[in-house]
Parts: sequence; C-alpha cells; structure tokens
Amino acid sequence: MQDVEILGPLRSGRATSRAALAKVTGLSPSTVASRVDGLIRQGHVVETGQGESRGGRRPRDLTIRGDAGLVGCIDLGVDRASFGLLDFAGTLIAERHVALDIAAGPAEVLGFAVAEIRDMVDKASLSEHTTLRGFSVGVPGPVSTATSRIIAPSRMPGWNGVSVAEVIQREMPLPVIVNNDANLMAVGELYTGGAEASANQVFVKVGSGIGCGIISRGELFTGSNGWAGDISHVSVPGGGAVPCSCGRTGCLDAMASGNALVREMQVAGHDVDSVEAMIALARDSHPLATRLIRNAAVMTGGVLATIVNFFNPDRLVLGGVLADSSVFVAGVRSTLFADCLPMATEQLSVDVTSDQSTGGLHGAARMFLDQVFSVDGVGAVVAR
Repeated sequence: MQDVEILGPLRSGRATSRAALAKVTGLSPSTVASRVDGLIRQGHVVETGQGESRGGRRPRDLTIRGDAGLVGCIDLGVDRASFGLLDFAGTLIAERHVALDIAAGPAEVLGFAVAEIRDMVDKASLSEHTTLRGFSVGVPGPVSTATSRIIAPSRMPGWNGVSVAEVIQREMPLPVIVNNDANLMAVGELYTGGAEASANQVFVKVGSGIGCGIISRGELFTGSNGWAGDISHVSVPGGGAVPCSCGRTGCLDAMASGNALVREMQVAGHDVDSVEAMIALARDSHPLATRLIRNAAVMTGGVLATIVNFFNPDRLVLGGVLADSSVFVAGVRSTLFADCLPMATEQLSVDVTSDQSTGGLHGAARMFLDQVFSVDGVGAVVAR
C-alpha cells in the first residue's frame, strides 16, 4: 500500500518530484524520499533530470520507468481489430488496425491477435522496449467481473462462456486481463481526453453494435458483476417488433446499431455493406440514409436521457463509427437536451471522442497497469 501511495500521483502526473509527492500525499519529505529511493531500486521509477526551481535546490523530476516492460493491447470489434504495444509509462510504442471477423471464433481470432502482438514486439526489438509483460484485451460483449468470461455476447458466435485468458495463455503464458471494449474506451477517454475529461462521464460506443462505459469519481464503474452501462438491450419506447439476439424485440441494439441500419438499407434495396458507406451517403444528402441515421440518433439519445437524468454526469462522449456522422451526433445531442431535466443538462457537455482509433488501446493498457501497480501487483513487477 505504501508504494501505491507514491505511484498513483506519479502515474497520473499530479506529482513529478519528491517535493510535489510530499505535498500531494501529505507524507513527510523523508518518508517520500525513502519510498522513492526504494521504487528506484526496484526499477519502477526513474529520475529524468532537473525540474523547475522555486527558489531553492532544483528538484529532480521523477517518472514511471517505461522500459520496465510492454503491454500487448488487443481491441476487438465485430469486423475489425486494433493492436498496440504500450510501455509501462502508458506510452503507445506501436499500433496496427486490421479487418477481422469476430465470428471466426476465439481460437482463430485470438491466435491471430497473439501472432500480431508477437510480430510487433519483434519489430520493436531494436529499441529498449523489448519485454512483453502481459495482455489486455477488449471484446465487443459483456465480461463477467467474477469469472472474466464472456457472457451471452450478441455478435460473437462461439464466444459465450469463453475465457480469453485461457485461450491466449495456451499460446503465451503471460498475465491476461479482459474487459468490454466500451469500458476500455471510457477509461482511455478519461486519460487521453485532456482538460475536457471529467471524473463523472459516460462513454457511448456506437458501431456495429452499441456499448456504454461509465466513469464515476474518476474510476470505471462496472456494477456488481460487470454489466453496468450495457444499454444495448434497453427497450426503445415504441420501437416495434424488431427481433433482437437476446430473444426480445425492440432493443436499442436491434433498432439503432450500425448493423441494424445497414440491414434497413439493404431491405430497401440499396447496395450498402457497411456503416461507413451509409455515413458517406448521408453526407451526400441521401434521404433514406440520412433519415435512418437521424432516427437511430433519436432512439439512442432517448435511452441516454434516462442515464443522464439518473447519473447526472458532467460529460457524455460518443465514439464508434457512427460518431463520425454529424447527423448522428446532432440527433443525440438535441434529443438529450429535449428529454432531460434542465438541472441534469445544466453542466453537461456532449462531445465526440478525441481518440477514436487508439482510445481502446490506451484504456486497455491503463487497466493492465492499474493492476500491475496495485497493492497486490506492484511487488511482482520485475524490471530488466
């Protein structure tokens, strides 16, 4: 616990010197100096030079030692995937984005993912960042916090009950953590969103499916077993009898997700095979594409209005491919402010994510490193 008191402010950037750590933690300068020296010996912290003088001796800057290891981050979507290597300071060293069909099943998809991470590590071998310490994986489905298994995912045939860690560890026996992709993007937004990031915010990912992650008091909130924020199966008022994978009808995912919109275009006789193609048509003033996207925004905004009224966040962030549509963003924003109580939206900002392509990777690394530098995990890190 003592080391975590020091590491927390260093990782967040709230303190970058021994003097600043003493001020932030309330510990005596001698206690801080002793603990910092211990962390330097263990290889977790490094001195990076001289800081700014405020009239006395110039303090030595401190930072987390990035080259203590790498985290292999895997952000899986329904039809695409992102891979990243981040060091222990949370710096993105390398990234890749590829088309990938999640329906190919856990063995094939995760085997491919591990091979990609291995190749990225090999190509980074000329740098000092060479030691892979573990994997952090995001999946487009619910993950139990009790078992870390995927439970009843909508668009992941063959994945129900799968332990991602067990599959990956057959390939590489390293620590593995797994979380819902929207949760990871919510965490990524918290730490890469700059001054606009809020300690109480809701992140909504609207792509092939719909997901949501909740940040409460600066931490990811997952509820009692991991389902907090799963809005995909909330019933849309007046949504009609559109069947959903959960066995019910009129769920938000079945009515307003990217897959649902593409299906509606195809039923209407239009040769559209992706959400991106629909967005392009809407930008070119295609009437049906524009109407479907606007309707999806209204349905999504209506569901989110209940969350905003209940949770009262400072910020709501839109991510996923539909966040690239100005029609969708405008529809969500207008519906929220129309349906919410004025007191709930008085300080609410509705924004598009600042890190669409790598937010999930940053969130994945943060979740892994939070465990590494936790009370139980900090002593297990071995620096080179």
